[in-house]
Amino acid sequence: MNSEPLHVGPLVIGPEELSWRFSRSGGPGGQGVNTTDSRAAVSYDVARSPALSEAQRARALARLSARLVDGVLTVTSSEHRSQLANRRAALVRLGAVLEEALAPPPKPRRRTRPSRGSVERRLSAKKRQADIKRMRRRPDD
Repeated sequence: MNSEPLHVGPLVIGPEELSWRFSRSGGPGGQGVNTTDSRAAVSYDVARSPALSEAQRARALARLSARLVDGVLTVTSSEHRSQLANRRAALVRLGAVLEEALAPPPKPRRRTRPSRGSVERRLSAKKRQADIKRMRRRPDD
């Protein structure tokens, strides 16, 4: 499991760049819950990774700034009872987080004016609502 690279789009992260930690997982699990280290945490050093270009590194550091500790991104998984399944889930989650962080920014929105019909519909709906509220009031004699 540790020997396969992680593919994030066109980017390939070697297994030597990932560091793993295992600990006891909380929650149900029967008798084995107190003895097996099934929770998996994978760490990836975004700030010093040779797999990232300077532009990718800058974008990832900016977008993941709230999740990084000294430039290192850590993702954990403990939803499965087996360590192997949690390792796979942590790798998938790490790939998804990195893919989202490295995605290019969306195209800026072009400002457009509302159509005449949409403006008229909005104003007539406001007028209808005002008439309804006015009819609910007590008549002023």
